[in-house]
Amino acid sequence: MVKITEVAPGSLADRHGILAGDYLADINNSPIRDVLDYRFYLAERSVTLRLLRNGESFAVSIRKREYDDIGLSFETPLMDEKQRCCNGCVFCFIDQNPKGMRESIYFKDDDSRLSFLHGNYITMTNMTDEDAARIVKMRFSPINVSIHTTNPELRVKMMKNKNAGKVLSYLRDFADAGLSVCGQIVLCKGLNDGEELLRSMRELSALYPSLSSVSIVPAGLTKHREGLYPLADFNAGEAGAVIDMVEGFAKEHLAKTGSRLFFLADELYLKAGRPLPDEAYYEGYPQIENGVGMLRALEEEFSFAVEDEKSILSLCKKERSISIATGVAAYPYISSIAARMERIFSNLHINVCKITNKFFGESITVAGLLTGKDICEQLEDKPLGGELLLSRSTLRQGEDVFLCGMTVEEMEEKLSVRVRAVENDGDALFSAILGIGEGTSEEEMGKVE
Repeated sequence: MVKITEVAPGSLADRHGILAGDYLADINNSPIRDVLDYRFYLAERSVTLRLLRNGESFAVSIRKREYDDIGLSFETPLMDEKQRCCNGCVFCFIDQNPKGMRESIYFKDDDSRLSFLHGNYITMTNMTDEDAARIVKMRFSPINVSIHTTNPELRVKMMKNKNAGKVLSYLRDFADAGLSVCGQIVLCKGLNDGEELLRSMRELSALYPSLSSVSIVPAGLTKHREGLYPLADFNAGEAGAVIDMVEGFAKEHLAKTGSRLFFLADELYLKAGRPLPDEAYYEGYPQIENGVGMLRALEEEFSFAVEDEKSILSLCKKERSISIATGVAAYPYISSIAARMERIFSNLHINVCKITNKFFGESITVAGLLTGKDICEQLEDKPLGGELLLSRSTLRQGEDVFLCGMTVEEMEEKLSVRVRAVENDGDALFSAILGIGEGTSEEEMGKVE
């Protein structure tokens, strides 16, 4: 039973007399516990809701189009509390945060419902047989799963959870039901690499095509690992060996099935000092949110924007000088993009600033984990031009707040420059470099039609 907090004016629920403060007990005699139940049972064309008001039970019948919403809101998006992670993963990034950050930074969720709603990766250790059966019944997919290894004993060791091994059977249940699963392997040197990684790829490949893609990403290790499991970064040679193994296996899988299935994070290529694969390798970028192909996609999108005839004619008549702040990993790629822009637009001047991660440690090189504190300290008193661009991934989702708690407005005040957060998209970067968008008119930029 869940409490209704708001009824949209003019909605079906409103027209049928449902009020904020009513409690929803069931739909078509099926109990409602959370958002999965609600969405599944509400999908029918004809629904009867049993509600409670002031302790009295009553029913409301509504006819509608299939999948139409009826206008109810609840106390939380999940309609109950988030499930907290019960693992002690040896590579957990949250455990490597320094003390004194905002409280939400330290919350670990491991909620299967967030996998469907927001694409979060789950370990399945919070799931019961009943939960797995409900997912199969409701046919919710894709399911994003942090697998890490198919060796049950090793998974228990890596995740410090006695259920970590036995819940791997749910992957086969989902595959047999024809549900789509996306996988993730966080690679830890000396644990799930080498022969263990090869075993995982062999066993996971048997779940294709239900298992549609698997990303392989190196564990992110900060300098705040006091008292934690001893892990070390992959060096260039070790990263190269991982690439050779995965690409070799993926090539064989491609020949058999038409898909590589296993995709390596950009970071491994950067660690190995190897060029990124071409665009065709990524098969539509199914794992881009895990840093797989993000830089290649950025370059391709940027090139498309540059080669577009209308964009080439959009020359800035006025002098424009800007700066771009980025992490160590992306610095060479952003620098090449900036140089290309300067060759095309002679009155454009771009200063690309490489920001070293002092907050988490210099081994953390991705832009998404830069803090406002590091950016400000390393750019203070430097000429930044009229605007500072940075990746929106440095900010908390939906907010203008960095990991350290600093706001964009505070950064602008400290650096005396306008700050623009840019989506991880080549076309968005192209427009931002030219100053197009975010309130800047084409006339102000001197755009040539």
